[in-house]
Amino acid sequence: MRIETERLTLRPLALLDLDTTHAYAGDPDNTEYMVYLPNHTKAETEQFLRRVVTEWEKDAPQFYEFAVVLHERHIGAVSVSLDEDRAEGELGWIFHKAYHGQGYATEAAKAVLDFTLRELPVKRIVAACDCRNAPSCRVMEKIGLSLESADGMRRNKNSIEDTREYKYALTVGE
Repeated sequence: MRIETERLTLRPLALLDLDTTHAYAGDPDNTEYMVYLPNHTKAETEQFLRRVVTEWEKDAPQFYEFAVVLHERHIGAVSVSLDEDRAEGELGWIFHKAYHGQGYATEAAKAVLDFTLRELPVKRIVAACDCRNAPSCRVMEKIGLSLESADGMRRNKNSIEDTREYKYALTVGE
């Protein structure tokens, strides 16, 4: 499965992406606002990639993790995870910090949103972020999601404190 955008190619994330995935997923600065990251070892990243590959092999995956490729270089990932009933999909993304601020997250997230709306039976799309992560908020707004809640709480992996979480949503058919 491949998705092409104006500048990017999205394809299933794979084991061959170990080094490039770990470059962004293992960087504490790059993952400051992430709940499940950073990965502290390359083995953690490899374990995650093995789960991704297994999921892609299923007839009806519960999550789709796309590698984002720019000029044959893997620069990040965008995913959609489905709830148990496959009625709601949650979008997420991460990019190597060298590619922040160039519109790649918006372009790739919009492509995965379009894929989700076209190919999966979801009735609702959500995305969430740390309240301090203004760039992710902007991506959510640019792809058509609206702020639903600003009072959730989360604890990021490298934090000892809870922070506020913003939740954005889009209901299909609105």
